[in-house]
Amino acid sequence: MSRRNSEGYPDPTTYGALSHIEQEVKEARAYRPMIYVCSPFSGDVSGNIANARRYSRFAVEQGYIPIAPHLLFPQFLDDTDITERELGLHFGNVLMSHCSEVWVFGDIISAGMDAEIRRAKRKNYKLRYFGSDLKETVR
Repeated sequence: MSRRNSEGYPDPTTYGALSHIEQEVKEARAYRPMIYVCSPFSGDVSGNIANARRYSRFAVEQGYIPIAPHLLFPQFLDDTDITERELGLHFGNVLMSHCSEVWVFGDIISAGMDAEIRRAKRKNYKLRYFGSDLKETVR
């Protein structure tokens, strides 16, 4: 990128703007660690899906790649069928093992979340807790 325009004159404004855009593109493509989003699904399913989307967006804004299995697997697995639910939980465990941290969201811990948290503790994964207001809490 040149500091001069096509006629050879100095053009610091354009150079500065293009340099800023180039830096933003580099930052957007920088390495981002993956985190596992642990939040409720059952019960108020539509509300919990909306919250999981909000939590995932929060993770992106913090510089992470969110993995939220409960947004993906119910698209093709039936959560009311015990066999398919167990399969989805297994898939989630596999994904969790590839994440650098497990982020627990919300003020209520569901049975599925409890199982995920116990597994994360057993495997010594880093756990972080956030209230529904997205403020980190200590547990």
